[in-house]
Amino acid sequence: FWLKRIWLGGLTASDPQPLIAMAARYAIPTMIVPEGTVVPEKVQLKMARDKTLSEEKAAAVKAKAVAHTEQRESLKKRTQEYEKEYSDHQKKLIDLRREAKLGGNFFVEPEAKLLFVVRIVGIIKLSPKPRKVLQLLRLKQLHNGVFLKVNKPILQMLKLVQPYVTYGYPSLKTVRELVYKRGHGKVTKQRIPISDNAVITKGLGEKTGIQGTEDLIHEIYTVGPHFKQAANFLWPFKLSAPRGGFKCKRHGYCEMKGGDWGNREEEINELIARMN
Repeated sequence: FWLKRIWLGGLTASDPQPLIAMAARYAIPTMIVPEGTVVPEKVQLKMARDKTLSEEKAAAVKAKAVAHTEQRESLKKRTQEYEKEYSDHQKKLIDLRREAKLGGNFFVEPEAKLLFVVRIVGIIKLSPKPRKVLQLLRLKQLHNGVFLKVNKPILQMLKLVQPYVTYGYPSLKTVRELVYKRGHGKVTKQRIPISDNAVITKGLGEKTGIQGTEDLIHEIYTVGPHFKQAANFLWPFKLSAPRGGFKCKRHGYCEMKGGDWGNREEEINELIARMN
């Protein structure tokens, strides 16, 4: 009985659901009986059980392989659709700019929907209120970074901690490089590197339908309906100190003297490239 539980990874043959996830991981022993040997009845039962388990394992492995292939094909198809969506959006903006220029008008760029916030100050001489706001924004360490949605509550919170953070509007290239290079997911409250689509499927697949890295990037960049779950799934990015250093942390980026804290809009991409 205990051998049976070990070989099946804790499940018995009477359990309702087959162990598809770990079917290929556990070996089922095969017993070779010499010809002409009398096999006891209990050994015969054990051999019959092992044969049944081997067949179930083979079926489970095959089903898992088929499901994995189907998932990869669907993800590949969705990735192509996302690329077309990104390129169509850029072409549309270019056409609108040209049309406005030909008509002698000004083209108003669409408002940004996504923010990337980086903490640039440590914990020394930090008053309680900004410390609590940074904690709510999940910026608990120096050079931590998070994706946030542009809305009134977030902008009000950023006003309270403006001297301690810098933020801006990341491009698609920046989002993709951050997720692929430094992306870690929160799986059962643990920080797991996103080295496989299975990590994302396990954390987000059932609730949101996000099955792979490109699905996650699309949801973050377009600020989709499941942005909250996707951003919460991503562990705060632990960035390096920027190559070349900061200019002056005591002054704001938009001041005449020049500095680092505050809103730097599209220029955040250059800073992230130096920190990634």
